[in-house]
Amino acid sequence: MNPSRPAATHVAVREGRIVAVGTSEELNSIQGTRDDRFQDKVLLPGFVEGHSHIMEGVVWSQPYVGAGDRRSPEGRLVPGVRDIDAIIARLREAEAAMTDPNATLFAWGFDPLHIGGRMLTRQQLDQVSTTRPIMVIHASFHIINVNTLVLERAELLAATDISGVVAGRDGLASGELQGIAARFKVFRVFGNPLSGNITSADVERYAASACVQGVTTITDLHNDLSDQTVELYRAATARDSFGLRLVPALSSASHAPDRGIAKITALRQGNNEKLHYGIVKLVVDGSIQGFTARLRWPGYHNGAPNGLWYIAPEELPRLVDAYHRAGIQLHIHTNGDEATALALDAIEAAQTAMPRPDHRHTLQHCQMADAAQFRRMKALGVCVNLFANHVYYWGDSHYELTMGPERAGRLDATGTAHRLGVPYAIHSDAPVTPLAPLFTAWCAVNRTSSGGRQLGRETEALSVEQALAAVTIGAAYTLKLDHLVGSIETGKLADFAVLDDNPLTVSPEKLKDVPVWGTVVGGRVHRAPRA
Repeated sequence: MNPSRPAATHVAVREGRIVAVGTSEELNSIQGTRDDRFQDKVLLPGFVEGHSHIMEGVVWSQPYVGAGDRRSPEGRLVPGVRDIDAIIARLREAEAAMTDPNATLFAWGFDPLHIGGRMLTRQQLDQVSTTRPIMVIHASFHIINVNTLVLERAELLAATDISGVVAGRDGLASGELQGIAARFKVFRVFGNPLSGNITSADVERYAASACVQGVTTITDLHNDLSDQTVELYRAATARDSFGLRLVPALSSASHAPDRGIAKITALRQGNNEKLHYGIVKLVVDGSIQGFTARLRWPGYHNGAPNGLWYIAPEELPRLVDAYHRAGIQLHIHTNGDEATALALDAIEAAQTAMPRPDHRHTLQHCQMADAAQFRRMKALGVCVNLFANHVYYWGDSHYELTMGPERAGRLDATGTAHRLGVPYAIHSDAPVTPLAPLFTAWCAVNRTSSGGRQLGRETEALSVEQALAAVTIGAAYTLKLDHLVGSIETGKLADFAVLDDNPLTVSPEKLKDVPVWGTVVGGRVHRAPRA
């Protein structure tokens, strides 16, 4: 990813940084010790995951109930559960192993679209327990399913007039809770398993998951950044043995703008080579597959009602303007194209009122944007981080249910971004989909759904080289870290993904199968955990 030296055989490292890169002969004049341990490996720049969450470390302490197989932080392949009966069986097994009768059973990864549209009801979760609170978090992390006990204690069983409380056939709550209002009412009673209570073990699991997949720089792209979390991140990144660079983003929902600006300003003072504060996350709408994203006319292909605004349309311009004026970079979640339009309007107004060169505000996901919206991004200096994994995991559902064939063909339009010169990256949104940059690159190259359908391959597919750039230097650019990571060149941090095969010589269909040996972070070698 270094344009002046696209390939080399040797790299010299001193004090955690790259001294030089080239051939053995070119580096002969540099004094040092020759290290041949990687002579049969392939070094790439360490992968940069520009949209993921510390939840990837948190959730692995809870049972996984998704349909697809996943790789754990220990390197173990955890099989998926592919029907309701199998989900209930796994939950019963987990519940039987719990020693505290009052503790909540959390599980994660469920998605009805992956098991034939079957919903998970409160009555089915009651089969696991009627005396223990049960909370199953969807793969999108925008929806939860709960048992009757949770609904009763949160006073939601009969409250189907509250936004996001889905009614069942009996007129009472079905157990599915969408959006923010209903979920937060539950979290106030039972706690939020995804925020505020992380432990050092969660942070270490996050680092292990990253190492398994060759990731050396990673985001935590939506966090309240409590004092406890800040201290955990400080302590972890201060250790030489910690093999990961963290880029946390402050959740705008947790702080008023004046307090958020003050907090980011203070946190920046504690940045180090492995910890980079400075960005704020705004969440404008929900998920397309959960029918909570905001779509422009004609809306959802199957006629479902339009989704939810997570930030009121009249409020978003005020938030964007405040952070923009303070010189803070914004990462803005927009799934539906109506949400993307609103975000671009807000950025344009802020940039007009106070021009800022190189602000690099980044639209995250941005899955339904059309060419006109990408042209606006280019004109406004906006970056985009596209959810390439979505093509595989939900491409068939978008083709058949949410978008229809034409719009599904431009899902996560990496080709359009590349042609129009919009700075772009691609991501996993882990743990929504697996943390695995080579798989993410495979999705962008092949654009094949889990059902084998090709979506926009002729116009939106990337080459292997372009896809690898999107998970290295492209992602680094969207985080304003491209001066430190993302390519192997003199002066940058010595971060490498160590692979057992060359992704540029295997067939594009095999890109996701290239084995990861481990990582190098600041010159320190980290062998990936193996089950």
